[in-house]
Amino acid sequence: MNNQAGFSADVIGLGPILLVLLLLCIIFIVYATAKWKLHPFLSIISSTYILALGTNLIGKMKGVEGGPIIKDIGATITGGFGGIVTSIGLVIIFGTIIGKILEKTGAAVKMAEVVLRLLGDRHPAIAMSIIGWIVSIPVFCDSGYVILSSLKKSLAKRSGVNVVTLSVALSTGLYATHTLVPPTPGPIAAATNLGIGPDGLFWVILIGLVVSIPVALAGHIWARKVADKLPSTLEESTETFEEYKKRFGKLPSAWAAFGPIVVPIILLAIGSFANFPVGVNEAGDKVLLTSGFTNTVLTFLGAPVNALFIGVLLAMFTLLPKRDEENLTKLMGEGLLDSAIIIMITGAGGALGGVIKATPIADYVKSLINGNAAFVGVGALILAFLIAAVLKTAQGSSTTSLVVTSTIMMPLLPSLGLDAMAGTVPIGQMLTVMAIGCGAMVVSHVNDSYFWVVTQFSGMKLNTAYRAQTMATLVQGIVGIIVVAILGVIFL
Repeated sequence: MNNQAGFSADVIGLGPILLVLLLLCIIFIVYATAKWKLHPFLSIISSTYILALGTNLIGKMKGVEGGPIIKDIGATITGGFGGIVTSIGLVIIFGTIIGKILEKTGAAVKMAEVVLRLLGDRHPAIAMSIIGWIVSIPVFCDSGYVILSSLKKSLAKRSGVNVVTLSVALSTGLYATHTLVPPTPGPIAAATNLGIGPDGLFWVILIGLVVSIPVALAGHIWARKVADKLPSTLEESTETFEEYKKRFGKLPSAWAAFGPIVVPIILLAIGSFANFPVGVNEAGDKVLLTSGFTNTVLTFLGAPVNALFIGVLLAMFTLLPKRDEENLTKLMGEGLLDSAIIIMITGAGGALGGVIKATPIADYVKSLINGNAAFVGVGALILAFLIAAVLKTAQGSSTTSLVVTSTIMMPLLPSLGLDAMAGTVPIGQMLTVMAIGCGAMVVSHVNDSYFWVVTQFSGMKLNTAYRAQTMATLVQGIVGIIVVAILGVIFL
């Protein structure tokens, strides 16, 4: 595999052709996924081979000495695929299993009950936004919406608030954390693709929570000011919230419901702070906040794979009513099946990234933007947002948009000024994850499965759904990138 740092000026001169080839590969991913209905995994892998073979063909045709020839395409692709799966595979599996247990045991409903108990009936739309914002941290947004749909209907009946208002408040609350906050697989995959190691995952969660708050608030305001005037064909609920809860049997306690989410986040925080540098010794080595056995233990507990596995154990022993074949085999199998799809798409993105790194595209882009401040720092964050938004709007999947965009951006980070550090915190990479996540919201429409979940479970006609859900996701994405850009001005 070529090392991009060693490319000659003549080879870098082939950059325009290779950049066009990469753009054609991205168009192929969009077209194959949206028009041919090809699974994103196959469309990304196919485009990876097109890029690799096309790069070699261009190198042969141009005859440039030391040209961009990928000597072993198979090894490059499998190396990129295996590298990303090795670093993130178990994290995605554990996070998905936690979400599945929360979904099936009524823990998500318990979270909703806690929020409703705190807010009462006075602010039903705010309650739905907050419930969605919390539940979608571990649970996929479409599953979360289905679980909480009956709650939304019951609350609409009890409060007299338009069901479309509560529908959009719930859907946008779910959407905000779905694309921005790990352990949801999309943001984890983007963070890993962009080179954020285990020590940085807590900071991604932290900044994701910060950015997602104004994003969820924007969705809430849209629900109150615009969706409130829109009609729904949904029949009025005939059951109360108390009757709805009985579907799940005895609900878990609040501590048990929140524990599998909160405990791993606390452990990630402890691991990050345990290795926080507090000075330099006489030999010039960093002095960490903790040392010796204490550091070893806290680092072990704070590693993402270990922290999330502890979350899985908590979910199993505190939430599952019975630890029998139904729960320990079937339920876990459902979680593994859900995670496998995300892992395969993420691995395909890693393979594409491996091929991109083996070409001089990154060096060419660096020479192209050299001295042009418009494409560095905040400008680069907006570029990442736009790429993700185009991919999301064209092919419908937020996760695919996050994976592909982060793959494209990774080799360009130094050139775009997005490799900045704030001490030991990879602030540039973190903001790039946020910019891509905001782009992956824009927009949810007819090619997005989540759009249809929201539409069908809310009784919205198509034109109503465009005004309520599609426009709300556009507003969320725009508000999100504005927040990220402001953070970029401060930290980059």
